[in-house]
Amino acid sequence: MSLHRFYPIFDNAGWLHRTLPLGVKLVQLRIKDMDLADLWNAITQAKSLCRAHSASLVINDHWQIAIDAGCEWVHLGQEDLDTADLPAIRRAGLRLGISTHDHAELDRALSMSPDYVALGPVYPTILKKMKWHQQGLERVTEWKRAIGDLPLVAIGGMRVERAAGVFAAGADVVSVVTDITLSEDPEARVSAWIEATR
Repeated sequence: MSLHRFYPIFDNAGWLHRTLPLGVKLVQLRIKDMDLADLWNAITQAKSLCRAHSASLVINDHWQIAIDAGCEWVHLGQEDLDTADLPAIRRAGLRLGISTHDHAELDRALSMSPDYVALGPVYPTILKKMKWHQQGLERVTEWKRAIGDLPLVAIGGMRVERAAGVFAAGADVVSVVTDITLSEDPEARVSAWIEATR
């Protein structure tokens, strides 16, 4: 399976209004704290926007809403895997991405036959406090060797200037958050990412 090589992650659907018209074709909606009604509205709005722009939408964590809303993709972290109903996700036909940070997590993820594996943080990240230090490009190469044809998503500390090295190390997809959301000109940054990942 082939995925678009540029994979931004946003915490609200407003970012999709701004970035999908620029050519984003794979995007994750990662919303952590929101009541159920607002979350449903955000996810269904994001789904409509992605459909209008022929983009693939990945829902982080909220697998039941992703099923109910008829979404294509769900992304689960290791903690999410503890409570997610994997058989229900598969019965609904959702594709699955899973976060990994060490060998045990990679083994666990591969046992669930995911549609992609994410590795992070490749570089130091300011997005959230993590117990894992930066993985580095050698770990990217190691992970790609371990998973073979399965798409490998690299995340954590990503900047346009690092894209070529991450791809050369073996990543198939680069996932980006703060390099866009904290940029003085997010639209220009998205355009630069699209150019760098063609």
